[in-house]
Amino acid sequence: MRIRLDCAYDGTDFSGWAAQPGRRTVEGELSAALTTVLRAPEPVSLTVAGRTDAGVHARGQVAHVDIDPNLYAVVPGRSDRSPEAALAARLRGVLPPDLVLRAVSVAPAGFDARFSAIWRLYRYRLCDEPGALDPLRRRDTVLVRGRLDVSRMNEAAAMLLGLNDFAPFCKRREGATTIRTLTAYEWTRLPDGTVEGTVVADAFCHSMVRALVGCVVPVGEGRVQPDFAGEVLRGGVRDPRVKVMPAHGLSLEEVGYPPDAELAARADQARATRSLPVAEGT
Repeated sequence: MRIRLDCAYDGTDFSGWAAQPGRRTVEGELSAALTTVLRAPEPVSLTVAGRTDAGVHARGQVAHVDIDPNLYAVVPGRSDRSPEAALAARLRGVLPPDLVLRAVSVAPAGFDARFSAIWRLYRYRLCDEPGALDPLRRRDTVLVRGRLDVSRMNEAAAMLLGLNDFAPFCKRREGATTIRTLTAYEWTRLPDGTVEGTVVADAFCHSMVRALVGCVVPVGEGRVQPDFAGEVLRGGVRDPRVKVMPAHGLSLEEVGYPPDAELAARADQARATRSLPVAEGT
């Protein structure tokens, strides 16, 4: 049976989500906890909505795990709790403090944490005033040197919206497409002076969000014009002028899914190879 797990974590001391030999990862910790609690004969394998990089945080990460129904049924033991409640409580008892289990639920038919998702929402925090940097937020806020003009950053960000090949903002992986639909990208200055960016897309490729941030920061600092973002996108390749911003300013905030009846169809659609529409006359 398939179980959905909602979790959050401080990514500071993790080498990202994906399990790696000899490194502390979110997947490694969660898999070990599940294997222990379920008394599974083999390490439990997880599928995640977004494989965050080393140092990246999450408040709304989603994963699923397929487990033996018999193992799941005996999790409550002699208690009168449901298997979901019992599994959540027991996992919280063994997970480290920087990894919080939000909820455990039986996944509806067709659910896939990765492929059923229709959007992911990330946020990135910047501080452009050294004296205003909150030391309690140092692990999720990046200090930049120049004063940021949010309106210019939004002008640049708007040029990146829509269905595009985001190869200039991604680290290529063999056989993986870099075509994505960026549905929202905007910046706002919060009451505490922090500048926060919100980025939403159907999916993201490796380092994409941090490169998107790195593309508009020099615009906000006045070092380049807003049309720089469009120029980079049209270039089609990585631009050395675009800095991939530090990981600790980034957090996966939320993952969206369609109604239950559409989960399987969405998963099939997401697995299909994406391409850009061909312009007429070409």
